[in-house]
Amino acid sequence: QVQLVDSGGGLVQAGGSLRLSCAASGLTFGTHSLGWFRQAPGKEREFVAAVSWNGGDTYSADSVTGRFTISRDIAKNTVYLHMDSLKPEDTAVYYCAASRYSGSYYLGRQSGYHYWGQGTQVTVSS
Repeated sequence: QVQLVDSGGGLVQAGGSLRLSCAASGLTFGTHSLGWFRQAPGKEREFVAAVSWNGGDTYSADSVTGRFTISRDIAKNTVYLHMDSLKPEDTAVYYCAASRYSGSYYLGRQSGYHYWGQGTQVTVSS
């Protein structure tokens, strides 16, 4: 049974940093691409960042490029989202997800993912 457990969210002031973690069990990182999405109150869930199954390609939304970085630790079966220069508009519930696909077409949309974490709240105060 595949399980993704998100953690690391919290309350931070604008300009601060956070690192989200997603620990996976029941799947092999070497065969799954990994991504992060977020959903703010009253808004649809949106793509944030992704890394391909072989670690060779990373993707990020324009709104976070240069501020957020996705990385993974295969030995720990954990994917991270490093978030710097946080803004109030980054406030959302953040979800990690795993996909059997690769490429920006699939990894940039919710339908490209097969497994989801439960989400972790990030709140950025102004």
